[in-house]
Amino acid sequence: MTRWMKFAAAMLCASALPALAQPYPSRPVSIVVPHGAGGANDAIARPFSHAIGARLGQSFIVDNRAGAGGNIGTGYVARGTPDGYTLLLTVGSSYTISPFLYKAVPFDPLKDFEPIGMVATAPYVLVVNPALPVKTVQELVTLARSQPGALHMASAGNGSLDHLLGEMFKSAAGVDMVHVPYRGASAANTDLVSGQVSVTFTSWPSVMSFVNAGKLRLIAVASPARSPLLPNVPTIAETVPGVSAISWYGLFAPAATPKDVSAKLRTETAALLKDKAFQETLKAQGAEAATVDTARFSEIIRTDLQQWARIVKATGAHVD
Repeated sequence: MTRWMKFAAAMLCASALPALAQPYPSRPVSIVVPHGAGGANDAIARPFSHAIGARLGQSFIVDNRAGAGGNIGTGYVARGTPDGYTLLLTVGSSYTISPFLYKAVPFDPLKDFEPIGMVATAPYVLVVNPALPVKTVQELVTLARSQPGALHMASAGNGSLDHLLGEMFKSAAGVDMVHVPYRGASAANTDLVSGQVSVTFTSWPSVMSFVNAGKLRLIAVASPARSPLLPNVPTIAETVPGVSAISWYGLFAPAATPKDVSAKLRTETAALLKDKAFQETLKAQGAEAATVDTARFSEIIRTDLQQWARIVKATGAHVD
């Protein structure tokens, strides 16, 4: 009986070995988007999840966990099991600004995650309601100076990149516009289209359809240089130096994720970003496939954290 029990135990262990040796991913992977469906972050995550899943032969499922400026979903992944089956795809503004806006943030951007790769970038833009009699940055500055406090500037919320970029513009241009925070870019854009507010600084993917339909007027891009997506549109900095920002979207895994899993995700993500069909898919969403490697991505994260810490302090923006 003893020999038989030992034999049975050995067979049981042997039968488990193939399961243990299954290559990653052997089951569906969740990509948490810490913002609501239909936003720019979601618009990048869905084609990415479909394409990376096709490359790896497994389902990658978008899981929208919105709230608290992205903190809820980001914190959820930070506390998750580091096995590669729960990942984070987030926009840089949430990842690098939130730690300085909230008194209690449920994640540490440097300690709780390891960057897999920057997936995409998208220009931030200055847009206005078509009824506003301005077509250039200089005309907007002139109008705002002539009517201090008369123009209302919408944002996706206190401390959002929209808000902070607007504050940068107001300070650098010497103008007074009233900030009107909303709960997300969608609500802000709705009121901008209806004329309840006059101006906003926002990501190109979130307003591209409105601009193309003539419901909003595109004035300038906030990128440091002109965007390949909008080559004929001037930058804000050409008129008001020092005002620039760009929106990036990155894929992260929880810290302590197995090295072979992280390496596979990095390799496949990098290969996908070179795929022409995927690049065209992103362009249709108003974004570009990222071209930086993981090391450079890590440097950008650290630089952004330092920059936004200074700007949040200077503007006095806070949420709590």
